[in-house]
Amino acid sequence: MDLRIKQNFIDLWGRYFDGADLPLAVYYTDDSASAQPVSAPAGHKCFICQLSRARNGESLCFEADSVGCGGGKKYLGFTQQLMPDFEHFLSCGLPGKLEGERYKKSPQLVKDMLSRAPQFTAPARFIVVKRWDILDESDSPEVVVFFAQPDILSGLFTLANFDHPDPDGVFAPFSAGCGSIIQYAYLEKHSDNPRAVLGMFDISARLCVSAYVLTFAVCMNKFLTMVDNIRESFLTTAPWSKVRRRIARTWDKQDG
Repeated sequence: MDLRIKQNFIDLWGRYFDGADLPLAVYYTDDSASAQPVSAPAGHKCFICQLSRARNGESLCFEADSVGCGGGKKYLGFTQQLMPDFEHFLSCGLPGKLEGERYKKSPQLVKDMLSRAPQFTAPARFIVVKRWDILDESDSPEVVVFFAQPDILSGLFTLANFDHPDPDGVFAPFSAGCGSIIQYAYLEKHSDNPRAVLGMFDISARLCVSAYVLTFAVCMNKFLTMVDNIRESFLTTAPWSKVRRRIARTWDKQDG
C-alpha cells in the first residue's frame, strides 16, 4: 500500500465527509502475519457482526473456520456449498423440519436465483480486514467498504457515478450482507467499468449495524478513480457544503 494514497484519502475524507467513519479495507492473502487471526466462534455468528471489531480499529485475519456462518463461508468464497434445503430455508421452510426466512416467494424461485448468481472462489487462504487508517505498506487492499448513513451514501453514490457512462454506477443486488460487501464488490474489479455495491439490506444481518447504516462497497481500482475525481466533483460545491454541515451535526449522534 502506498502510504501517500492512504493519507491523501484520509485528508480528503476529513475535508468533505465531516466526522464520518473511515471505511474498511479488505483483501485476500496467503500470509496471515499482517493481522490478528480470528478464532472460530462458538456456534453461529454473522460475519457482519464479526466486523464490528475491525470497525473499532482491530486488524482481523479470517480463514474459513473463522467465519461463523455457512452463508458467510459461501459468499467469502471459502466454500461452494450451501446448507441442505437452502431453497426452503430462504423461502417457505419445511413444516416440522425447517423454519423459512421468507425472503423469497418459493423454493423454485430460490433455485432460479442461485442459477443466475455469480460464482466466487477465494483467491487465497485468508481474508484480511483493516480500517483504512490502520493500513501499512504490507497491505494490498482489493475492496473498500463504507458503513454509512444516507447523507454520506448520497455523496459516495454520486461520486461513483461521476465518470460512469451508464446510470447504474452503483447497484444493489439481492444478497446476504457479506455477499454485498465482499463477493459482488470483489468481482467488479474485472469489469471495464466497475460499479459500486449498495448493501446491508439483509434482514438477518441488520441488527449487526445501527438503524441508520447501509454499506457501500467498491473495488480498489474504482475507489482510486473516485478519490482522483474528488477535487473536480460536486463535493467542492455549495450544495454539498450544506450537506456536509448536516453530516457534522448528526453523525456523532448516531451509532455509525
